[in-house]
Amino acid sequence: WGMWGVVDVRDCVDAVRVVVERGLADPERVAIMGGSAGGYTTLQALVTSDVFGAGLSDYGISDLATLATDTHKFEAHYTDRLVAPWPDGKDLYEERSPIHHLDRLNSPMLLQQGADDRVVPPSQAREMAAAVRAKGLPVALVVYEGEGHGFRRADSIAASLNAKLSFLGQVFGFNPAGDVAVLPIDNLEMRHPQAG
Repeated sequence: WGMWGVVDVRDCVDAVRVVVERGLADPERVAIMGGSAGGYTTLQALVTSDVFGAGLSDYGISDLATLATDTHKFEAHYTDRLVAPWPDGKDLYEERSPIHHLDRLNSPMLLQQGADDRVVPPSQAREMAAAVRAKGLPVALVVYEGEGHGFRRADSIAASLNAKLSFLGQVFGFNPAGDVAVLPIDNLEMRHPQAG
């Protein structure tokens, strides 16, 4: 309670540091990925650390204040215990909102969002993508029509997985096996030589 966006991020960062120190992962090719609250952890980790080479967020939260004020009834006070009561904790919400700290972002980002999401409004993904694009970093935004908070249709799920594979292949420099459509990525300059 009260430490969302801090302890979850620290756990992810610490885990990466350990596997990299042990030689179990290439420090240039570690990605973080999550959906909803995990998408928030992904975005927050990208703006508070430098251990991730890329981030993939599905319907993730980029602005906690917007979540506190513009979500559906079921989750209307979700952040009161996870962050601080709203609006008293407004400064803390801003401090822990990735959208306000893009000056610290240095990693490519894939954002995927349901167009009909009532939990995390699609505007959060659009605003984050626009800000990352304006910073000149590689970014892709995929919005799925007819999907809400979480992808339910088989075609959306398959497209989401293919987008992730294409994104990682492009930013980490490998060719995915099989027939994977190339995802358009804004501001992409190959960071690694293409592998065979």
